[in-house]
Amino acid sequence: MSIQEAIDRAKKADVDLVEVSPNAKPPVCKIVDWGKYNYRKTKQQQKSKRNQKSGEVKQMRLGLKIGDHDLDTKLRKVSSFLDDGNKVKLSVFFRGREMAHKDRGRDLLEKAIELLEQDVIVDQQPQMQGRYMTTMIRSK
Repeated sequence: MSIQEAIDRAKKADVDLVEVSPNAKPPVCKIVDWGKYNYRKTKQQQKSKRNQKSGEVKQMRLGLKIGDHDLDTKLRKVSSFLDDGNKVKLSVFFRGREMAHKDRGRDLLEKAIELLEQDVIVDQQPQMQGRYMTTMIRSK
């Protein structure tokens, strides 16, 4: 139908004429109540946004002198973070003279990754950042 006829029909129905597909030959228009249409569209976007899972980065700090049981406890918490779909940043803090034993910190991080029973992907290899040695892991 002609553009003028479509505009007249929209005015009679007291609604708006909205161009749906401008690139089509001929362009496609729809007679809708713009307020209701826009409201439904924003509600649908909010609903889909609410259902999205945001991948947070959780952090777990480990000391160089951590005991085996304490390490197991912290790794259980890390595995729950991974189950929730989060990335986890494992970091070892070096105090004073411990800075001379960076290899022990690297070994601790590798042991922690090995002890996690689920399959994990190492996003970032262990590296020093000031007094911390950090690594980033995520679930497969």
